[in-house]
Amino acid sequence: MGLTTIAKIDDLGEARLLILALKSHGFHPIEGNEVGLAGFAGAIGPSGVPIMVPEGEAEDAKLLLDSLREDFKKDSFSDTSDDET
Repeated sequence: MGLTTIAKIDDLGEARLLILALKSHGFHPIEGNEVGLAGFAGAIGPSGVPIMVPEGEAEDAKLLLDSLREDFKKDSFSDTSDDET
């Protein structure tokens, strides 16, 4: 069974959070640079960090990943004007 890329993430920190979340939900993600060239560990290509999962997990993992990314967007755009000074 091969691997399927379910996303390419521009931000390394976000990619690592998503990988941890996928693992915590029972998926088996591989960060794209884990299978890259020797000597280039942690390198991010021009199209971002690929997140790959086994083919059999791809559909469900992609649904979870997309949902998590939507939550990240909502949190980053949430109104912080509740803080009174």
